[in-house]
Amino acid sequence: MTFFLPAFAATAAQRFPNVVILTIDTLRADHLSSYGYHRPTTPNIDRLLASGVRFTEARTVEPLTNPALASMFTSLYPHEHGATRNGLPMRPGLPSVARTLERRGYESAAFVSNWPLKDRISGLGEHFGHYEEVFTRKRWLGLFKDEANAGDLTDAALAWLGETRQMGSRKTGRPFLLWVHYVEPHAPYRLREEFVQSLGIPQHGDVSRPDRYDTEIAFADQQIGRLLAAFDRNPELKASTLFVFAADHGESLGEHGYWGHGRNLYEPTLRIPLGLAWTGKIRPGTTIDAPALNLDVAPTILGLAGLAVPAGFRGFDWTPVLQGAPAPRDRVLWFEAHKGAVLSSREAANARRKGLLEVGVMVGGRKQILHLAAGALSLFDLAKDPRETRTLAGDPQLSQRLHDWMDIVQKGLTASDRLGPATVGSEDAAQLRALGYIQ
Repeated sequence: MTFFLPAFAATAAQRFPNVVILTIDTLRADHLSSYGYHRPTTPNIDRLLASGVRFTEARTVEPLTNPALASMFTSLYPHEHGATRNGLPMRPGLPSVARTLERRGYESAAFVSNWPLKDRISGLGEHFGHYEEVFTRKRWLGLFKDEANAGDLTDAALAWLGETRQMGSRKTGRPFLLWVHYVEPHAPYRLREEFVQSLGIPQHGDVSRPDRYDTEIAFADQQIGRLLAAFDRNPELKASTLFVFAADHGESLGEHGYWGHGRNLYEPTLRIPLGLAWTGKIRPGTTIDAPALNLDVAPTILGLAGLAVPAGFRGFDWTPVLQGAPAPRDRVLWFEAHKGAVLSSREAANARRKGLLEVGVMVGGRKQILHLAAGALSLFDLAKDPRETRTLAGDPQLSQRLHDWMDIVQKGLTASDRLGPATVGSEDAAQLRALGYIQ
């Protein structure tokens, strides 16, 4: 199905850019062709990133869907916004990039199809004027329609865009914020047979999990291409739109004996693709290899739009760097990992404090992880050992920083637990278990 957005011309009333945020669940940076992958998994995303800036050293502050995306919009760490685990909502009333833009007259809409992002268990809905949970398919062979595929999400987003431009913003000059979150390639990695040949996947015998994973990436990329094509057909609309692309977190495909995400702070789950594009405002083909975080998305959107960044935002505004300033290379990056999901309301009473598994710190390419249960420290030099196979001798200064960070995180978790327990219904618990989030 092809959507044609109504003709659009920027008016004097529209002072700020439209913002389109596209996120893909469970997407490793090193499985995008633009990040050097040997398969052409992401031609449409590659073109988007090539038209602006691509970050090669971006990471998430927590490798779990709801915590990571809540951090992206609020520019707060999980222990601060409270959504540390899937099934635990954010603190109500927090500042966010969406709220800041709405105060400037933006219309806003979000389209999600991953169960942990349902408003009643995530708290994200209050940040958007329109928050649509698209659950049209039975992806998990269950009784409930618990997901939608990437095509459904693109259809819903394009329908909203067409109606918005026809009925509202086109006449008033109001800009819009649109967020679309695609669930592929989250496990169980369905095989998209239409991409087997183009990706060079062997067509005999059982298809491996990593190969199936790649076909899901290609399917999500195809559907993102459909959405981007609607803007390509409307050059004036495209020229007034800032695009952001990111993943919520990565995925471990057997590294360190682990499949999945959320329970450790190794690179396969922390590293994410991240990029921004805005015709005439961000130089095409820009690459930034300095450390970045998903916390940086919100302040950078506001900075590029010429808006003040709320004082409480923790991320870095990359706008000056995109305008020629030197990139900061000595940032201290902090991480935290928690148990995957809360599966009952009774468990939710102290779920934040009891759910902390690991904390991490990274400075100058050296990353140290504290595993709370074992009380063990692991130190890696990522330049020499990117696969994190050799633990180095401890760094006392880094260790002290990490223990101080753990104290800060634990105090924040205790404070968040005082907000009261979350409500997790039996259907929520069943769907979270189906997604692989177990104790």
